[in-house]
Formats: sequence, C-alpha cells, structure tokens
Amino acid sequence: MAKRDYYEVLGVDRSADKNELKKAYRKLALDFHPDRNPDDPTAEEKFKEASEAFQVLSDPEKRALYDRYGHAGLEGAGHRGFTNMGDIFSQFQDIFSDFFGGSDFFGGGFGRTRRRGPVQGDNLRMAVELTLKEAAFGVKREVSVSHPGPCESCQGTGAEKGIQTTCPRCHGQGQLAQSRGPFLIQTPCPNCQGAGMIAERLCKECNGRGQVNITRKVKVSFPEGIDDGQTLRVPGQGLNGLRGGPPGHLYVTVRIQPDPRFQRDGDDLYRELHVSFVQAALGAEVDIETIDGEVKKIPIPAGIQPGETVVVKKAGIPHLNKGGRGNLIIVVQVDVPKRLSSKAKKLLKELAETLD
Repeated sequence: MAKRDYYEVLGVDRSADKNELKKAYRKLALDFHPDRNPDDPTAEEKFKEASEAFQVLSDPEKRALYDRYGHAGLEGAGHRGFTNMGDIFSQFQDIFSDFFGGSDFFGGGFGRTRRRGPVQGDNLRMAVELTLKEAAFGVKREVSVSHPGPCESCQGTGAEKGIQTTCPRCHGQGQLAQSRGPFLIQTPCPNCQGAGMIAERLCKECNGRGQVNITRKVKVSFPEGIDDGQTLRVPGQGLNGLRGGPPGHLYVTVRIQPDPRFQRDGDDLYRELHVSFVQAALGAEVDIETIDGEVKKIPIPAGIQPGETVVVKKAGIPHLNKGGRGNLIIVVQVDVPKRLSSKAKKLLKELAETLD
C-alpha cells in the first residue's frame, strides 16, 4: 500500500516549523497510543505512521530530502522507518519526556517499558567526503567511527573489577516514583543514574565512567547518483544497546568535493568549453572529457554565440534508484586572441570588409 504524505499524516502545512510538528505529533501520539486503544487494532499502525512522519519532518536533512524526492528519495538514502514499537519508544524517549514534564512516558498507565528491559543504543552521525565521480557512480568506503565504548577492565560498570553494591537510595530499582494526579511518574535515580547499582571503588582504567573511547572501521556503500547533503543509514552500527537491547544506527551524511571541471544541478552536469573565433564562426568538432572519463567529439554548430549551450544526452549523473542519467550541458565560451600577428590583422580587416 502506498504511503501517505507525511504532512497529511501530521495534519500540518508544508511550512510548519519544529514546534508545530511537535504539537501535532503529541496529539496523535496520545490519540493512537496502543495502550490507550486496546480495542482498536488500527491504533498501533496509526501510531507508527505518525511517528515515522515526525521522525522525518523533524530532521532538517531528511525533511529536505523528502521535500525534493518524496518517499523514494528517503528509501534511496537508506531510510526504512521503524521496525517495531520498541524502536519508536527508544528513538523518541527524550521527546515523550518533554511532553510529560520530565516523566517516563510509559510509566504509570502505559506500562510499555521497564527499567530492566532492553534499550536500543544511541545513533551515531558523521560526514564523509566524496568526489563528484564517486557520488555519480557509487563507491564502497571503509570509514573510521570513533565513539565511547564499554570499558573491558570493568565490563562497563565503572566499578573496579566489576564489584558493585545495591544503590541505597532506590534500593536497586533504578527509578524513583512520584504520584502526579492519575499518573505514577517514574524518573531515573540520580544516585545511580538508573542502574540500580553503584561501585564500591571506581575503575582506574575509565575513572568510573564505564566507557573508553574506541575507533572501529565500518563499510559503507554509497549508491550511484547520491547528492550533497543526503544521508545514509547503516543499520546496527551505532552504540551498543543496554541490557541486551539492539545497537543504534550510523547515519552518514555525504559532502561532495568541488570539481574543477563540472558543476552539478540535480542530475545534470554543466561544463564550460572554450573555442576560438574561427571555430565558433565556421563550426567544428571538439574533444571533451565526460564525468565517465571518456573523450567524446562534440559538434559545435557554425555561428554559435558565447554562452549558448550544446547538450550531450545521458552523459550526466545517474538517477538515484531510478535508472537512466541526466545530461551534460556544455556552455560555449568564445576566446578572443589578445595578440595578433600583422598577417592575422590584415586577414581580419579583409574579413571585416567582406562582412560589411
């Protein structure tokens, strides 16, 4: 079934700002939360649809890609939406917290999460530079990703030799409960940061943080036709999840290096071609190199004027996930010699008289 327009899903205008998006999503999240609609089998799908729409439109890069290419552009950039409800709750935990005054959105009446349950790891973001040719025809890259990782010495506990004791403030629960009207609000214990356990002695390797900086290699496949500013999602290459939860994702934003020969406009390429006055007047065949690295003979029609163009069909950028290619548009510039021999001057004078 075809996906609905994300702006239509949230019920906002295409010019809606971040606050309008959040307000619209809040209402839909409350209306369609599955725990509030146990007898409505469609509520969960509507909740997922609204969450996916908000995820895209609240991200400036994804929103720009969607506005330009629609759902197909997002799929081409690796966006696959949410796979399950847990993915949504993990992704928007901070947003739900904003909605409910710092509370656990799923504490009390909703009951979706538990302190001891698995939590998906955080996402990572990075930018990678590609040449114009690499972006045009696709490339596989091994990129270095640096991020905090669990300390091996303490197994990520922050405690020397991993020895911990029960937190005296929350008695090992990891959360403190408060009543606010009909809701039972649960917030992470500030003494143990929600872990339920504290270290007897801090680990010397990580100074009690439980994490150290690590660097690893990740293979990323960039599809042909990808454009500057577009973002790929590499599933499962983010930070490790907590308590057996799945890892987060790696988001790689493409930055294309300037090319001295070509200017890109969508899937079309522009290139200047300098010809002599004689070539412009009489017409000629001129060799020019394309983005493929091939040399093509380009016919220059007689009488062409400076700034006029010659189009080489299907010699531009391959269309992203669509097949086919854009065009190479050659902008002709006529060079006027700065120095002339006496013979050349004489011939030009004779030409001028003839033309007059």
